[in-house]
Amino acid sequence: MHLTAPAAERPRTRTRTRDADGMAVASFILGLLGLLVFNVFLGPTAVVLAAVALWRGTARKGRAYLGMGLGVADLVVLLAFLQLDDTLSWSL
Repeated sequence: MHLTAPAAERPRTRTRTRDADGMAVASFILGLLGLLVFNVFLGPTAVVLAAVALWRGTARKGRAYLGMGLGVADLVVLLAFLQLDDTLSWSL
């Protein structure tokens, strides 16, 4: 009786976790960048990447949650500026 997964499944699980870790980091970076530029595109992308990374079981849960929070903050900033000047873009 074997308690470990077959050898064919181990690399796929490791790759899936590594991909999820990359998605968590990408979510954080895109969320941070979205506060400055293209928040209408980068905010939702950060939220989706963070959700997928958490669903896949990333080891970097903190980065995924930060990416999700920053993505939501991007959308809040967008809505605030929409209310102030009635446009989809803003500049520093």
